Amino acid sequence: MSRPTLKISPLQWLYCLTALFFTVKVWLLPNPSLDYPGVDIVQSIVLDSGVPNAVTGIIFRNRLYDTIFEVLVFTIAIMGVSYLMANEKPLGQVEQFSDQPSIVLARLGATITALVSIELAIRGHLSPGGGFAAGVAGGTAIGLVAITASTTWMEQLYQRWQIGTWEKVSVLVFIVLAGLTFGGWELAQGEFGALVSGGMIPILNALVAFKVALGSWAAILIFIRYRGLL
Repeated sequence: MSRPTLKISPLQWLYCLTALFFTVKVWLLPNPSLDYPGVDIVQSIVLDSGVPNAVTGIIFRNRLYDTIFEVLVFTIAIMGVSYLMANEKPLGQVEQFSDQPSIVLARLGATITALVSIELAIRGHLSPGGGFAAGVAGGTAIGLVAITASTTWMEQLYQRWQIGTWEKVSVLVFIVLAGLTFGGWELAQGEFGALVSGGMIPILNALVAFKVALGSWAAILIFIRYRGLL
């Protein structure tokens, strides 16, 4: 019995040569290094943005164009969840946590993470944190409440306060303020290190936190409605 011969197509040879090329490049070529004698990059970013948190200064000033599209990508992702589940049949009954210790721990955790979210949103330009981290913390708080509370009550609350509308409004306001920043219109930076400082940065920070938390609320409700507790 003859053994089957292994045939490699020209396209596969191209893939192999490309992989070999990049492997040699990584191992042999030196890593590029920036050399700015006498210039402290972090210090220059801090002075330019007017906030001690240089990361926040980069996100909402130096790379604000990228941040706009990151917010839009998150918005599209939430819309995609709704589209993905559009043809699904909702579950007849969603089982929640019913034992008292789990309920107490989940709601205690929700309270703590909600407070952390507010802290990160308000002081994200002064200390480690920021809008995205604050939004994730807020979404976590909502998720912890959702696994112990009635899904119907959560949806009624979502509809009563028109959370979906507020989420979209926050995105539009963020884009408008970011556009004004691009156009050179900025608020006064204020006293360095003070809570009200950094010009437009704290407002953009809070808007991102607001949008991510509310978007997470929508996604959590949809997944629980159609998939139960994950």
